[in-house]
Amino acid sequence: MARFRSQRDFNAFALQASMPKDFLAGVLPEYDVVVIGSGLAGMTAANILGRAGHRVLLLEQHYKLGGLATWFKRPGSHTFDISLHGFPYGMIKSCRRYWNEEIASNIVQLKNIRFDNPMFSLTTTFNREDFTRLLVERFGIEERAVTSFFDTARGMNFYDDQRMTTRELFEKFFPGREDVVRLLMEPITYANGSTLEDPAITYGIVFSNFMAKGVFIYEGGTDDLVTKMQAEMTKNGVDARIRCDVSKILVGPEGVRGVVVNGREIKCRAVVSNSNLRSTIFDMVGEDKFDPQFVQEAKAVRLNNSSTQVYMALKPGCTVDESTGDLLFCSTANLFRTELLLDRNITSRTFSFYYPRTRPHAKERYAIVSSTNANWSDWANLSDEEYEASKADLIESTLNSLEKYVPGCRDMIEHVEAATPRTFHHYTKHQLGASFGTKFEGLAVSRGLPQQIKGLYHAGSVGIIMSGWLGAINYGVIVSNEVDQMLIKSSLTISPSH
Repeated sequence: MARFRSQRDFNAFALQASMPKDFLAGVLPEYDVVVIGSGLAGMTAANILGRAGHRVLLLEQHYKLGGLATWFKRPGSHTFDISLHGFPYGMIKSCRRYWNEEIASNIVQLKNIRFDNPMFSLTTTFNREDFTRLLVERFGIEERAVTSFFDTARGMNFYDDQRMTTRELFEKFFPGREDVVRLLMEPITYANGSTLEDPAITYGIVFSNFMAKGVFIYEGGTDDLVTKMQAEMTKNGVDARIRCDVSKILVGPEGVRGVVVNGREIKCRAVVSNSNLRSTIFDMVGEDKFDPQFVQEAKAVRLNNSSTQVYMALKPGCTVDESTGDLLFCSTANLFRTELLLDRNITSRTFSFYYPRTRPHAKERYAIVSSTNANWSDWANLSDEEYEASKADLIESTLNSLEKYVPGCRDMIEHVEAATPRTFHHYTKHQLGASFGTKFEGLAVSRGLPQQIKGLYHAGSVGIIMSGWLGAINYGVIVSNEVDQMLIKSSLTISPSH
Protein backbone atom coordinates (compact mmCIF):
# COMPACT_ATOMS: atom_id res chain seq x y z
CA MET A 1 0.00 0.00 0.00
CA ALA A 2 1.31 3.47 -0.89
CA ARG A 3 2.57 5.65 1.98
CA PHE A 4 2.36 9.45 1.92
CA ARG A 5 4.40 12.00 3.87
CA SER A 6 1.48 14.36 4.32
CA GLN A 7 -2.23 14.81 3.74
CA ARG A 8 -1.31 17.21 0.95
CA ASP A 9 0.62 14.48 -0.89
CA PHE A 10 -2.29 12.10 -0.47
CA ASN A 11 -4.79 14.68 -1.79
CA ALA A 12 -2.58 15.35 -4.82
CA PHE A 13 -2.33 11.62 -5.53
CA ALA A 14 -6.08 11.13 -5.15
CA LEU A 15 -6.82 14.06 -7.46
CA GLN A 16 -4.48 12.71 -10.13
CA ALA A 17 -5.96 9.20 -9.86
CA SER A 18 -9.48 10.53 -10.31
CA MET A 19 -8.66 12.53 -13.43
CA PRO A 20 -9.32 10.93 -16.83
CA LYS A 21 -6.20 9.84 -18.68
CA ASP A 22 -4.91 12.30 -21.25
CA PHE A 23 -4.28 10.18 -24.36
CA LEU A 24 -2.70 13.19 -26.05
CA ALA A 25 -0.13 13.75 -23.30
CA GLY A 26 3.17 14.81 -24.83
CA VAL A 27 1.73 15.30 -28.30
CA LEU A 28 3.43 18.00 -30.39
CA PRO A 29 1.51 21.14 -31.36
CA GLU A 30 2.24 20.51 -35.05
CA TYR A 31 3.04 17.60 -37.39
CA ASP A 32 3.70 17.25 -41.07
CA VAL A 33 0.94 14.64 -41.42
CA VAL A 34 -1.98 13.51 -39.30
CA VAL A 35 -3.39 10.08 -40.17
CA ILE A 36 -6.97 9.54 -38.99
CA GLY A 37 -7.71 5.89 -38.34
CA SER A 38 -5.43 2.89 -37.92
CA GLY A 39 -6.81 0.39 -40.39
CA LEU A 40 -4.18 -1.26 -42.57
CA ALA A 41 -4.32 1.61 -45.08
CA GLY A 42 -3.83 4.21 -42.34
CA MET A 43 -1.02 2.37 -40.59
CA THR A 44 0.78 1.66 -43.87
CA ALA A 45 0.58 5.30 -44.94
CA ALA A 46 1.82 6.42 -41.51
CA ASN A 47 4.72 3.95 -41.54
CA ILE A 48 5.92 4.92 -45.02
CA LEU A 49 5.70 8.64 -44.29
CA GLY A 50 7.48 8.20 -40.95
CA ARG A 51 10.22 6.20 -42.62
CA ALA A 52 10.60 9.02 -45.17
CA GLY A 53 11.43 11.39 -42.32
CA HIS A 54 8.13 13.23 -41.95
CA ARG A 55 6.62 13.98 -38.54
CA VAL A 56 3.55 11.73 -38.38
CA LEU A 57 0.74 11.56 -35.84
CA LEU A 58 -1.60 8.56 -36.09
CA LEU A 59 -4.93 8.99 -34.30
CA GLU A 60 -7.26 6.07 -33.56
CA GLN A 61 -10.61 6.55 -31.82
CA HIS A 62 -10.79 2.90 -30.66
CA TYR A 63 -8.72 1.44 -27.82
CA LYS A 64 -6.78 -0.78 -30.25
CA LEU A 65 -5.01 -0.22 -33.53
CA GLY A 66 -5.97 -2.23 -36.61
CA GLY A 67 -9.47 -1.17 -37.66
CA LEU A 68 -11.25 -4.34 -38.80
CA ALA A 69 -7.88 -6.13 -38.81
CA THR A 70 -7.83 -6.46 -35.04
CA TRP A 71 -8.77 -8.91 -32.30
CA PHE A 72 -10.40 -9.41 -28.94
CA LYS A 73 -9.78 -11.82 -26.06
CA ARG A 74 -12.09 -13.84 -23.85
CA PRO A 75 -11.48 -15.86 -20.64
CA GLY A 76 -9.86 -19.22 -21.19
CA SER A 77 -6.99 -17.87 -23.32
CA HIS A 78 -9.28 -17.49 -26.32
CA THR A 79 -8.32 -14.88 -28.93
CA PHE A 80 -10.56 -14.02 -31.89
CA ASP A 81 -9.68 -12.15 -35.05
CA ILE A 82 -12.48 -9.68 -35.76
CA SER A 83 -12.95 -10.60 -39.41
CA LEU A 84 -12.08 -13.25 -41.96
CA HIS A 85 -8.84 -12.34 -43.63
CA GLY A 86 -7.70 -14.42 -46.57
CA PHE A 87 -5.68 -12.40 -49.06
CA PRO A 88 -3.64 -12.92 -52.26
CA TYR A 89 0.06 -13.76 -52.55
CA GLY A 90 0.87 -10.10 -53.29
CA MET A 91 0.53 -9.44 -49.55
CA ILE A 92 3.97 -10.98 -49.00
CA LYS A 93 5.65 -8.54 -51.38
CA SER A 94 3.79 -5.53 -49.99
CA CYS A 95 4.58 -6.39 -46.37
CA ARG A 96 8.22 -7.07 -47.16
CA ARG A 97 8.64 -3.77 -48.96
CA TYR A 98 6.50 -1.44 -46.85
CA TRP A 99 6.71 -3.11 -43.43
CA ASN A 100 9.49 -5.62 -42.76
CA GLU A 101 10.73 -9.13 -43.45
CA GLU A 102 9.56 -10.42 -40.06
CA ILE A 103 5.94 -9.62 -40.92
CA ALA A 104 6.22 -10.92 -44.49
CA SER A 105 7.72 -14.23 -43.34
CA ASN A 106 4.63 -15.01 -41.24
CA ILE A 107 2.32 -15.07 -44.27
CA VAL A 108 1.38 -18.64 -45.23
CA GLN A 109 -0.95 -20.29 -47.74
CA LEU A 110 -4.29 -21.91 -46.96
CA LYS A 111 -4.58 -25.07 -49.05
CA ASN A 112 -7.89 -26.50 -47.93
CA ILE A 113 -10.76 -24.34 -49.23
CA ARG A 114 -14.11 -26.12 -49.27
CA PHE A 115 -17.43 -25.47 -51.00
CA ASP A 116 -20.62 -27.26 -50.00
CA ASN A 117 -24.00 -26.35 -51.50
CA PRO A 118 -26.90 -28.04 -53.36
CA MET A 119 -25.04 -27.60 -56.67
CA PHE A 120 -21.67 -29.10 -55.76
CA SER A 121 -19.33 -30.10 -52.96
CA LEU A 122 -15.56 -29.86 -53.48
CA THR A 123 -12.18 -28.92 -52.03
CA THR A 124 -9.64 -26.69 -53.78
CA THR A 125 -6.32 -24.95 -53.27
CA PHE A 126 -8.03 -21.89 -54.80
CA ASN A 127 -5.57 -21.02 -57.56
CA ARG A 128 -5.76 -20.87 -61.34
CA GLU A 129 -4.32 -24.30 -61.96
CA ASP A 130 -6.74 -26.07 -59.62
CA PHE A 131 -9.75 -24.00 -60.72
CA THR A 132 -8.96 -24.81 -64.35
CA ARG A 133 -8.84 -28.52 -63.48
CA LEU A 134 -12.16 -28.30 -61.64
CA LEU A 135 -13.93 -26.32 -64.36
CA VAL A 136 -12.79 -28.74 -67.06
CA GLU A 137 -13.09 -32.06 -65.21
CA ARG A 138 -15.94 -31.44 -62.76
CA PHE A 139 -18.00 -28.84 -64.60
CA GLY A 140 -17.35 -29.93 -68.19
CA ILE A 141 -16.25 -26.53 -69.50
CA GLU A 142 -13.98 -26.43 -72.54
CA GLU A 143 -10.43 -25.62 -71.50
CA ARG A 144 -10.24 -22.93 -74.20
CA ALA A 145 -13.14 -21.06 -72.61
CA VAL A 146 -11.62 -21.37 -69.14
CA THR A 147 -8.24 -20.09 -70.34
CA SER A 148 -9.89 -17.17 -72.15
CA PHE A 149 -11.88 -16.24 -69.02
CA PHE A 150 -8.81 -16.24 -66.78
CA ASP A 151 -6.78 -14.26 -69.31
CA THR A 152 -9.56 -11.68 -69.60
CA ALA A 153 -9.84 -11.29 -65.81
CA ARG A 154 -6.07 -11.04 -65.49
CA GLY A 155 -5.90 -8.28 -68.10
CA MET A 156 -8.55 -6.09 -66.48
CA ASN A 157 -7.56 -2.67 -65.09
CA PHE A 158 -9.12 0.56 -63.91
CA TYR A 159 -9.12 2.10 -67.39
CA ASP A 160 -11.24 -0.64 -68.97
CA ASP A 161 -14.84 -0.26 -70.06
CA GLN A 162 -16.76 -0.01 -66.81
CA ARG A 163 -20.18 -0.68 -68.33
CA MET A 164 -19.89 -4.47 -68.43
CA THR A 165 -21.30 -6.04 -65.27
CA THR A 166 -19.96 -9.14 -63.58
CA ARG A 167 -23.14 -10.95 -64.58
CA GLU A 168 -22.48 -10.08 -68.24
CA LEU A 169 -18.88 -11.26 -67.91
CA PHE A 170 -20.00 -14.68 -66.72
CA GLU A 171 -22.71 -14.92 -69.37
CA LYS A 172 -20.11 -14.19 -72.04
CA PHE A 173 -17.86 -17.09 -71.05
CA PHE A 174 -20.20 -19.51 -69.24
CA PRO A 175 -23.73 -18.88 -70.57
CA GLY A 176 -26.46 -20.46 -68.48
CA ARG A 177 -24.03 -22.07 -66.01
CA GLU A 178 -25.34 -21.04 -62.59
CA ASP A 179 -23.07 -23.59 -60.92
CA VAL A 180 -19.93 -22.08 -62.47
CA VAL A 181 -21.06 -18.58 -61.45
CA ARG A 182 -21.46 -19.80 -57.89
CA LEU A 183 -17.97 -21.33 -57.76
CA LEU A 184 -16.31 -18.23 -59.20
CA MET A 185 -18.39 -15.56 -57.48
CA GLU A 186 -19.29 -16.65 -53.95
CA PRO A 187 -15.81 -16.29 -52.34
CA ILE A 188 -15.24 -12.86 -53.90
CA THR A 189 -18.59 -11.65 -52.63
CA TYR A 190 -17.48 -12.61 -49.13
CA ALA A 191 -14.07 -11.04 -49.72
CA ASN A 192 -15.20 -7.58 -50.78
CA GLY A 193 -18.97 -7.32 -51.10
CA SER A 194 -19.02 -7.61 -54.92
CA THR A 195 -22.35 -8.32 -56.59
CA LEU A 196 -23.30 -9.55 -60.05
CA GLU A 197 -24.52 -6.04 -60.84
CA ASP A 198 -21.20 -4.31 -60.06
CA PRO A 199 -18.73 -3.45 -62.86
CA ALA A 200 -16.91 -6.56 -64.07
CA ILE A 201 -13.52 -4.99 -63.42
CA THR A 202 -14.24 -4.84 -59.67
CA TYR A 203 -14.57 -8.61 -59.79
CA GLY A 204 -11.91 -9.46 -62.36
CA ILE A 205 -9.04 -7.61 -60.70
CA VAL A 206 -9.70 -9.10 -57.26
CA PHE A 207 -10.36 -12.61 -58.56
CA SER A 208 -7.25 -12.72 -60.73
CA ASN A 209 -5.13 -11.58 -57.77
CA PHE A 210 -6.31 -14.59 -55.78
CA MET A 211 -5.87 -16.89 -58.77
CA ALA A 212 -2.16 -16.06 -59.00
CA LYS A 213 -1.11 -18.38 -56.17
CA GLY A 214 -4.10 -18.96 -53.89
CA VAL A 215 -5.31 -17.68 -50.51
CA PHE A 216 -2.91 -16.65 -47.73
CA ILE A 217 -3.24 -15.65 -44.07
CA TYR A 218 -1.01 -14.13 -41.42
CA GLU A 219 0.17 -16.90 -39.11
CA GLY A 220 0.23 -15.56 -35.58
CA GLY A 221 -3.11 -13.76 -35.65
CA THR A 222 -3.95 -10.08 -35.88
CA ASP A 223 -2.73 -9.50 -32.32
CA ASP A 224 0.78 -10.48 -33.40
CA LEU A 225 0.52 -8.62 -36.71
CA VAL A 226 -0.63 -5.31 -35.24
CA THR A 227 1.91 -5.54 -32.40
CA LYS A 228 4.71 -5.93 -34.94
CA MET A 229 3.32 -3.12 -37.09
CA GLN A 230 3.11 -0.82 -34.08
CA ALA A 231 6.74 -1.58 -33.21
CA GLU A 232 7.81 -0.83 -36.79
CA MET A 233 5.92 2.49 -36.78
CA THR A 234 7.53 3.46 -33.48
CA LYS A 235 10.96 2.65 -34.92
CA ASN A 236 10.17 4.96 -37.84
CA GLY A 237 9.15 7.84 -35.57
CA VAL A 238 5.35 7.62 -35.90
CA ASP A 239 3.48 8.97 -32.87
CA ALA A 240 0.48 6.59 -32.59
CA ARG A 241 -2.33 7.36 -30.14
CA ILE A 242 -5.46 5.39 -29.21
CA ARG A 243 -8.77 6.76 -27.84
CA CYS A 244 -8.22 9.91 -29.88
CA ASP A 245 -11.35 10.82 -31.78
CA VAL A 246 -10.98 13.41 -34.54
CA SER A 247 -14.09 15.57 -34.75
CA LYS A 248 -12.91 18.11 -37.32
CA ILE A 249 -10.42 18.52 -40.15
CA LEU A 250 -9.50 22.22 -40.25
CA VAL A 251 -9.28 23.82 -43.68
CA GLY A 252 -8.03 27.29 -44.59
CA PRO A 253 -7.56 29.22 -47.85
CA GLU A 254 -4.32 27.32 -48.56
CA GLY A 255 -5.74 23.91 -47.74
CA VAL A 256 -5.51 21.62 -44.70
CA ARG A 257 -4.24 23.38 -41.59
CA GLY A 258 -4.95 20.91 -38.79
CA VAL A 259 -7.39 18.70 -36.91
CA VAL A 260 -9.46 18.86 -33.75
CA VAL A 261 -9.01 15.72 -31.65
CA ASN A 262 -10.43 15.17 -28.16
CA GLY A 263 -11.24 18.87 -28.15
CA ARG A 264 -7.64 19.89 -28.90
CA GLU A 265 -6.37 21.55 -32.08
CA ILE A 266 -3.23 20.11 -33.68
CA LYS A 267 -1.69 21.75 -36.72
CA CYS A 268 -0.52 19.82 -39.77
CA ARG A 269 0.23 20.26 -43.45
CA ALA A 270 -1.57 17.14 -44.63
CA VAL A 271 -4.26 14.75 -43.46
CA VAL A 272 -4.69 11.14 -44.55
CA SER A 273 -8.13 9.93 -43.53
CA ASN A 274 -8.54 6.19 -43.10
CA SER A 275 -12.02 6.87 -41.83
CA ASN A 276 -15.24 6.27 -43.76
CA LEU A 277 -15.15 8.29 -46.98
CA ARG A 278 -18.55 9.91 -46.47
CA SER A 279 -17.78 10.69 -42.82
CA THR A 280 -14.53 12.33 -43.88
CA ILE A 281 -16.24 14.64 -46.37
CA PHE A 282 -19.51 15.49 -44.69
CA ASP A 283 -18.73 15.20 -40.97
CA MET A 284 -15.05 16.04 -40.49
CA VAL A 285 -14.63 18.62 -43.26
CA GLY A 286 -18.11 19.84 -44.25
CA GLU A 287 -19.63 20.03 -47.72
CA ASP A 288 -19.28 23.82 -47.84
CA LYS A 289 -15.53 23.35 -48.36
CA PHE A 290 -16.00 21.43 -51.65
CA ASP A 291 -17.20 22.29 -55.13
CA PRO A 292 -20.97 21.69 -55.54
CA GLN A 293 -20.42 19.14 -58.30
CA PHE A 294 -17.98 17.18 -56.14
CA VAL A 295 -20.50 17.23 -53.29
CA GLN A 296 -23.13 15.70 -55.55
CA GLU A 297 -20.71 12.98 -56.63
CA ALA A 298 -19.84 12.28 -53.01
CA LYS A 299 -23.51 12.06 -52.02
CA ALA A 300 -24.09 9.53 -54.81
CA VAL A 301 -21.42 7.17 -53.43
CA ARG A 302 -23.06 4.00 -52.15
CA LEU A 303 -21.75 2.32 -49.03
CA ASN A 304 -20.99 -1.36 -49.27
CA ASN A 305 -22.81 -3.92 -47.16
CA SER A 306 -21.96 -4.97 -43.65
CA SER A 307 -21.74 -8.43 -42.11
CA THR A 308 -22.51 -10.56 -39.10
CA GLN A 309 -20.04 -12.80 -37.31
CA VAL A 310 -20.44 -15.61 -34.81
CA TYR A 311 -17.32 -16.32 -32.75
CA MET A 312 -17.02 -19.81 -31.24
CA ALA A 313 -14.23 -21.04 -28.93
CA LEU A 314 -13.75 -24.73 -28.24
CA LYS A 315 -13.10 -26.12 -24.79
CA PRO A 316 -9.48 -27.04 -24.01
CA GLY A 317 -8.88 -30.58 -25.22
CA CYS A 318 -11.58 -30.42 -27.91
CA THR A 319 -10.29 -30.51 -31.47
CA VAL A 320 -11.42 -30.20 -35.08
CA ASP A 321 -9.86 -32.41 -37.73
CA GLU A 322 -8.01 -30.29 -40.29
CA SER A 323 -9.78 -32.10 -43.12
CA THR A 324 -12.77 -29.95 -42.15
CA GLY A 325 -11.02 -27.17 -44.05
CA ASP A 326 -9.49 -23.77 -43.49
CA LEU A 327 -12.31 -21.87 -45.17
CA LEU A 328 -15.70 -23.44 -45.80
CA PHE A 329 -18.23 -21.73 -48.08
CA CYS A 330 -21.50 -23.49 -47.31
CA SER A 331 -25.04 -22.80 -48.41
CA THR A 332 -28.48 -24.41 -48.42
CA ALA A 333 -29.76 -22.11 -51.19
CA ASN A 334 -30.49 -23.84 -54.49
CA LEU A 335 -29.05 -20.95 -56.52
CA PHE A 336 -26.43 -18.24 -55.99
CA ARG A 337 -28.12 -14.87 -55.59
CA THR A 338 -26.62 -11.71 -54.10
CA GLU A 339 -29.84 -10.89 -52.26
CA LEU A 340 -29.80 -14.33 -50.63
CA LEU A 341 -26.29 -13.71 -49.28
CA LEU A 342 -27.56 -10.54 -47.61
CA ASP A 343 -30.94 -11.86 -46.47
CA ARG A 344 -31.72 -11.88 -42.76
CA ASN A 345 -33.00 -15.44 -43.25
CA ILE A 346 -29.47 -16.81 -43.63
CA THR A 347 -28.85 -19.60 -46.14
CA SER A 348 -25.12 -19.05 -46.80
CA ARG A 349 -22.18 -18.83 -44.40
CA THR A 350 -18.41 -18.81 -44.53
CA PHE A 351 -16.77 -20.74 -41.71
CA SER A 352 -13.15 -19.94 -40.90
CA PHE A 353 -11.38 -22.58 -38.82
CA TYR A 354 -8.58 -21.42 -36.54
CA TYR A 355 -6.35 -24.35 -35.67
CA PRO A 356 -3.55 -24.07 -33.07
CA ARG A 357 -1.10 -23.35 -35.93
CA THR A 358 -2.95 -20.04 -36.43
CA ARG A 359 -1.32 -18.80 -33.23
CA PRO A 360 1.60 -21.21 -32.79
CA HIS A 361 3.11 -19.31 -29.84
CA ALA A 362 -0.10 -19.23 -27.79
CA LYS A 363 -1.87 -21.94 -25.80
CA GLU A 364 -3.33 -24.70 -27.96
CA ARG A 365 -6.81 -23.47 -28.79
CA TYR A 366 -9.32 -24.09 -31.56
CA ALA A 367 -11.79 -21.44 -32.70
CA ILE A 368 -14.39 -21.17 -35.44
CA VAL A 369 -15.78 -17.95 -36.87
CA SER A 370 -18.87 -17.80 -39.04
CA SER A 371 -19.28 -14.81 -41.36
CA THR A 372 -22.37 -13.73 -43.26
CA ASN A 373 -22.89 -10.68 -45.44
CA ALA A 374 -25.71 -8.55 -44.06
CA ASN A 375 -27.84 -5.44 -44.51
CA TRP A 376 -27.63 -2.61 -41.99
CA SER A 377 -31.39 -2.07 -42.32
CA ASP A 378 -32.16 -5.53 -40.91
CA TRP A 379 -30.47 -4.67 -37.63
CA ALA A 380 -30.44 -0.89 -37.22
CA ASN A 381 -33.89 -0.21 -35.81
CA LEU A 382 -34.47 -3.22 -33.58
CA SER A 383 -35.36 -2.54 -29.94
CA ASP A 384 -32.85 -3.75 -27.36
CA GLU A 385 -35.01 -6.77 -26.67
CA GLU A 386 -35.46 -7.57 -30.37
CA TYR A 387 -31.75 -7.06 -30.99
CA GLU A 388 -30.67 -9.52 -28.29
CA ALA A 389 -33.25 -12.04 -29.50
CA SER A 390 -32.01 -11.62 -33.05
CA LYS A 391 -28.40 -12.23 -32.00
CA ALA A 392 -29.46 -15.33 -30.07
CA ASP A 393 -31.27 -16.58 -33.18
CA LEU A 394 -28.16 -15.89 -35.29
CA ILE A 395 -26.05 -17.97 -32.91
CA GLU A 396 -28.58 -20.79 -32.80
CA SER A 397 -28.94 -21.05 -36.57
CA THR A 398 -25.15 -20.91 -36.96
CA LEU A 399 -24.67 -23.81 -34.56
CA ASN A 400 -27.34 -25.76 -36.46
CA SER A 401 -25.39 -25.18 -39.68
CA LEU A 402 -22.03 -26.04 -38.12
CA GLU A 403 -23.33 -29.33 -36.72
CA LYS A 404 -23.17 -30.84 -40.23
CA TYR A 405 -19.43 -30.22 -40.46
CA VAL A 406 -18.41 -30.52 -36.80
CA PRO A 407 -20.75 -33.11 -35.24
CA GLY A 408 -21.39 -32.50 -31.56
CA CYS A 409 -20.12 -28.92 -31.80
CA ARG A 410 -22.53 -27.64 -29.14
CA ASP A 411 -20.91 -29.79 -26.48
CA MET A 412 -17.43 -28.74 -27.64
CA ILE A 413 -17.97 -24.98 -27.49
CA GLU A 414 -16.93 -23.10 -24.36
CA HIS A 415 -17.75 -19.57 -25.50
CA VAL A 416 -19.91 -18.12 -28.26
CA GLU A 417 -20.97 -14.58 -29.14
CA ALA A 418 -22.23 -12.64 -32.15
CA ALA A 419 -21.36 -9.37 -33.87
CA THR A 420 -23.73 -7.50 -36.18
CA PRO A 421 -23.66 -4.40 -38.40
CA ARG A 422 -24.44 -2.41 -35.25
CA THR A 423 -21.34 -3.87 -33.58
CA PHE A 424 -19.09 -2.79 -36.44
CA HIS A 425 -20.67 0.66 -36.54
CA HIS A 426 -20.06 1.06 -32.80
CA TYR A 427 -16.39 0.09 -32.87
CA THR A 428 -15.28 1.51 -36.23
CA LYS A 429 -17.77 4.36 -36.75
CA HIS A 430 -18.20 3.20 -40.35
CA GLN A 431 -21.51 4.50 -41.61
CA LEU A 432 -24.10 1.70 -41.78
CA GLY A 433 -21.45 -0.57 -40.29
CA ALA A 434 -19.96 -0.99 -43.77
CA SER A 435 -17.44 -3.83 -43.75
CA PHE A 436 -16.07 -3.15 -47.23
CA GLY A 437 -16.09 0.65 -47.54
CA THR A 438 -17.88 1.96 -50.60
CA LYS A 439 -18.95 0.75 -53.99
CA PHE A 440 -16.90 1.37 -57.14
CA GLU A 441 -17.86 5.03 -57.58
CA GLY A 442 -16.22 5.83 -54.25
CA LEU A 443 -12.77 5.46 -55.74
CA ALA A 444 -13.00 8.56 -57.96
CA VAL A 445 -14.29 10.62 -55.03
CA SER A 446 -11.56 9.32 -52.71
CA ARG A 447 -8.88 10.04 -55.29
CA GLY A 448 -10.32 13.50 -55.99
CA LEU A 449 -9.99 14.91 -52.46
CA PRO A 450 -6.53 16.53 -52.90
CA GLN A 451 -7.76 18.35 -56.01
CA GLN A 452 -10.54 19.82 -53.90
CA ILE A 453 -8.50 20.68 -50.82
CA LYS A 454 -4.70 20.79 -50.82
CA GLY A 455 -3.26 18.36 -48.31
CA LEU A 456 -6.45 16.27 -47.88
CA TYR A 457 -6.19 12.58 -48.74
CA HIS A 458 -8.18 9.41 -48.15
CA ALA A 459 -7.09 5.77 -48.06
CA GLY A 460 -9.23 2.75 -47.31
CA SER A 461 -11.72 0.31 -48.77
CA VAL A 462 -13.16 2.03 -51.81
CA GLY A 463 -14.17 0.87 -55.25
CA ILE A 464 -11.73 -1.34 -57.08
CA ILE A 465 -9.19 -1.25 -54.25
CA MET A 466 -11.63 -2.71 -51.75
CA SER A 467 -10.16 -6.22 -51.83
CA GLY A 468 -9.50 -6.65 -48.14
CA TRP A 469 -6.10 -6.47 -46.49
CA LEU A 470 -3.93 -6.30 -49.59
CA GLY A 471 -6.10 -3.64 -51.20
CA ALA A 472 -6.01 -1.53 -48.03
CA ILE A 473 -2.23 -1.76 -47.69
CA ASN A 474 -1.64 -0.96 -51.35
CA TYR A 475 -3.97 2.04 -51.24
CA GLY A 476 -2.05 3.28 -48.20
CA VAL A 477 1.15 2.96 -50.27
CA ILE A 478 -0.30 4.93 -53.20
CA VAL A 479 -1.56 7.76 -51.02
CA SER A 480 1.58 7.98 -48.87
CA ASN A 481 3.71 8.46 -51.98
CA GLU A 482 1.47 11.32 -53.09
CA VAL A 483 1.60 12.94 -49.65
CA ASP A 484 5.38 12.60 -49.60
CA GLN A 485 5.69 14.37 -52.96
CA MET A 486 3.30 17.11 -51.85
CA LEU A 487 5.26 17.73 -48.64
CA ILE A 488 8.58 17.83 -50.51
CA LYS A 489 7.26 20.33 -53.05
CA SER A 490 5.69 22.39 -50.28
CA SER A 491 9.00 22.50 -48.39
CA LEU A 492 10.88 23.58 -51.50
CA THR A 493 8.38 26.40 -52.03
CA ILE A 494 8.63 27.60 -48.43
CA SER A 495 12.43 27.27 -47.97
CA PRO A 496 13.61 30.38 -49.92
CA SER A 497 11.67 32.71 -47.63
CA HIS A 498 13.48 31.42 -44.52
